[in-house]
Amino acid sequence: MNNEMLQQMRTGKGFIAALDQSGGSTPKALKLYGLDETTYSNEAEMFDRMHEMRSRLIKAPSFNGNRVIGAILFEMTMERTIDGLGSAEYLWQKKRVVPFLKVDNGLADEANDVQLMKPIPELQTRIAAANKHGVFGTKMRSVINNANPSGVEAVVKQQFEIGKEIIAGGLVPIIEPEVNIKSPQKAEAEDLLKTLLIEYANKLNPDQNIMLKLSLPTVPNLYKELVDHPRIVRVVALSGGYSRDDANKYLAQNTGVIASFSRALAEGLTAQQSDTEFDRALDTAIQSIYEASIK
Repeated sequence: MNNEMLQQMRTGKGFIAALDQSGGSTPKALKLYGLDETTYSNEAEMFDRMHEMRSRLIKAPSFNGNRVIGAILFEMTMERTIDGLGSAEYLWQKKRVVPFLKVDNGLADEANDVQLMKPIPELQTRIAAANKHGVFGTKMRSVINNANPSGVEAVVKQQFEIGKEIIAGGLVPIIEPEVNIKSPQKAEAEDLLKTLLIEYANKLNPDQNIMLKLSLPTVPNLYKELVDHPRIVRVVALSGGYSRDDANKYLAQNTGVIASFSRALAEGLTAQQSDTEFDRALDTAIQSIYEASIK
């Protein structure tokens, strides 16, 4: 493990950019960027447009490790290049941004009010590829829709089991059990989740470190014990469908939790902007998320 990256993740001021939209969410992300279905004629071209958008964002002057301490990549992005360097290598070598890789295959159908992750038969291959590209950690997502105790436990159990395989492969997993922000039992689900996360984190060995990516909680500072837990490198928050202003407002109420925003970061960026306009809009977004992350 790269100790410089670990130190930046533990104590760095700033947030993690989530640049890991995959197949299903790509058309939506491109549309928000001002590129509709007429700008590509097949899936390969769609992913080309997406890589162009991500490369533009990563290469922008305002995107660097002073405020963006990490970035989560989709596998296809990691395997592509930016100015002749692998995307993950470019992030760290040119920008001092710690790279992560999304490793899950999406969500299974809902059962017990939750969606577990689909099986990941490619996990060992992805871990090997991540290590080859100098990636620090991984990210994988499940969803909790209601406060169903057996469902929430199934989510946490699966995340930690796969997380331990990732740790054994030399990487730090970001465990993301997202609580649906529209859930009528959001606060109750968060209480259940917190209790289980503490219980499972307490069972980790001293050499087993994880990170957490959680929905912004109904009760501010609900996750303080997790922020302070010795086995948890950092707790980050997803924007979860909130606008950037709302996400920043809720984030600032949670001391020690930093952002890992996707839509809220890209809000207001378009293909039609000049590079100057694009970087100005990106700088505004980065500064607002940075400020909310260091409160």
